[in-house]
Amino acid sequence: MQVRSFLCGLAAFATLGLVTSTAVAQPLPLDHPCGVLVKKYLTAVVMQDWKTAAALLVPASLERRQRETVQIIKSAPTMTDEETMLAGYNVKGVRELESMTAQEFYQADREAWHKKLKLTPEATTRKQETLKITVLGLVQEKDKGFVHATVRTSQETLTDKIEELFLISFVPDPANPKGYLISPEMKDRPVITPLDGSAPKEDAKKK
Repeated sequence: MQVRSFLCGLAAFATLGLVTSTAVAQPLPLDHPCGVLVKKYLTAVVMQDWKTAAALLVPASLERRQRETVQIIKSAPTMTDEETMLAGYNVKGVRELESMTAQEFYQADREAWHKKLKLTPEATTRKQETLKITVLGLVQEKDKGFVHATVRTSQETLTDKIEELFLISFVPDPANPKGYLISPEMKDRPVITPLDGSAPKEDAKKK
């Protein structure tokens, strides 16, 4: 009887967990707009079409990346170190990076990164020609409007087959009620939202 009661309780708990999870997360059909967008984004990345990729990303994320990169370069111990960091960007100085739009910086940053990889044109072409993207699933956080895509990619170099699994998150586009943008930092950085009444004491005194 005790075993049966335990199993019944466990089943009830699992059922409750399922009901709770479906209340906050909703599976979406694979032809949802985010399914199309995630393929467009990953294709742009592999094709090194950075302008298209940048347009699909949250601008605030690009701006943060630009600020952080500029600060790292400015903090270089010596001028030689700064020049080394700037070498791949094809700019005259850090101020030129600073004056770029966030989208322009993203393009310059990705181009600099790929130069460091030193892939042969043949290997790059092979990866582009063999790219396969499979959207495994889409789920929406109903209370926030976020959509998360699980994606499997496959591509080949001249010597290997490379398969990767991605979790890519979308947030509603403020400029387009029916649109979405990719939030690249959602799975890598905690989302911090100040609580009501949690302002610093100094700010509270000013009020």
